[in-house]
Amino acid sequence: MSTKSVVVAVLLIGLGIIFGVTMVSTFKGVDLTFAEQDVKVGSQSPSPKAHPTLAALNDAFHSIARDVTPTVVFITVQSKAGDEKSEGNRFFHFFGPEFRFENPQQRTETGAGSGVILTSDGYILTNNHVVDNASSDGIEVTLWDNRVFKKAKLIGTDKYTDLAVIKIDAKDLTVARIGNSDEAEVGHMVFAFGNPLGLTSTMTQGIVSATGRGNLNIIRDGGGYGIENFIQTDAAVNPGNSGGALVNINGEVIGINTAIATTNARYQGYSFAIPINLGRKVATDLIKHGKVRRGYIGVQIQTMDATMAKANGFSKPTGVFVQDVTKGGAGEEAGVKPGDIILSVDGKEVNSANQLQTLIAAKYPGETVLLKVHRDGKSFDKKVTLKAREEEDEVVPARDTKKEPSTPKDVAGPKKLKLENLGITIRNIDPKIKREYNVEGGVFVESVEQMSEAEKRLLAPNDVILSVGEQIIDSVSDFEEAIKKKKPGDAVLMRVKGANKTTRFVAVEIPGN
Repeated sequence: MSTKSVVVAVLLIGLGIIFGVTMVSTFKGVDLTFAEQDVKVGSQSPSPKAHPTLAALNDAFHSIARDVTPTVVFITVQSKAGDEKSEGNRFFHFFGPEFRFENPQQRTETGAGSGVILTSDGYILTNNHVVDNASSDGIEVTLWDNRVFKKAKLIGTDKYTDLAVIKIDAKDLTVARIGNSDEAEVGHMVFAFGNPLGLTSTMTQGIVSATGRGNLNIIRDGGGYGIENFIQTDAAVNPGNSGGALVNINGEVIGINTAIATTNARYQGYSFAIPINLGRKVATDLIKHGKVRRGYIGVQIQTMDATMAKANGFSKPTGVFVQDVTKGGAGEEAGVKPGDIILSVDGKEVNSANQLQTLIAAKYPGETVLLKVHRDGKSFDKKVTLKAREEEDEVVPARDTKKEPSTPKDVAGPKKLKLENLGITIRNIDPKIKREYNVEGGVFVESVEQMSEAEKRLLAPNDVILSVGEQIIDSVSDFEEAIKKKKPGDAVLMRVKGANKTTRFVAVEIPGN
């Protein structure tokens, strides 16, 4: 090979090497550039500042959560299988202890609820229905920081308010701030804290949608007595929230979450909390005495409605109607009578039975209250020294003692009468019914037509009507005469003794023809 050929070959080889190196280098550079290239996701522009009002609200909610969460505990309860109580009202439910787990081998169940820390040394307020079926040493408390206290002690329960106090052996606990539930008004913002469905330390938000909510018939003893004066909210609560805190915008507890209105045992928009003013009094009594000391007037009462108001000469429902008076009770001793209307307690106006119950329940036996009472068209003050409640109450006799009984006038008159406008058929009572009902006179309600005015006002077959307005009734003729004095649209107050042998007043409006 000539020298020229060798030089050309070397040059070609060199160029090839240079070209190859260049190609490889270029390829690697492309690969490296792709690998290191940033993937940009979302807008690259800076976020705008939140509106000051929203930012302040956000901070406020977080501040409440930070302060309140440590004061609400998670309670688990061991109980014997099948011990839970049936609910008395299909639409209003207790919701704790809930999501029970059954252990067939040990014949036990585990349920859960919530509680509010009242003292730094471990007293906790919860619902009676959360703990009342607990087995011995069957109550366990878990704090927000996951500390667990087994064998919590049951200090006391109050079935009339569905409240209870338990105690754990602890110190330096974060204690809930207690507010004034009387200041809660419709529209106020509230927050519910608890452990719904086992989701511990849960906070929800809503408003007060009603106050003084009663007649739900979920807190009742065997005799039908219970104190219901709930704060109603739309804050979401569910099984496991029972005993948890309802707080205001100051982070103060104003209620103990207790029940929900539902058709499926889950939240459907309405929940109910026991006012903390009542809870504070109950808790204090249970801690100090192990039981609640509560004053009673000794009356059976009813919220006034439009018909009853009209029958008593009022243009609108006002006050609370006294259906009966307990024999030997504080009310009877003070001169309160069946048919009275209580307008106020210590100057505070009352317009519902549960409101009156709550005010009196906050008092102790031996305390004196000033009632404003309306009777026979006049209003006057009456001092009543409250007594403790006897479990077995007796009521005053059915006969109204304001007048002497009239002489029967229907010897030759009708023995039976059907009143089409009222929808009832009545007849004279015989000696057997008089003995059975322990009455001196009256007329016997033989039948009540469906959808009639009488049925709407809860008159029932086997009732005995004792008086119509001020007139004592001893016969069908008496009753017919009393009704004929009324014009269509008038309302009349009847005193009635039912088949259960208790007396009550029934207001009936006379329908037009």
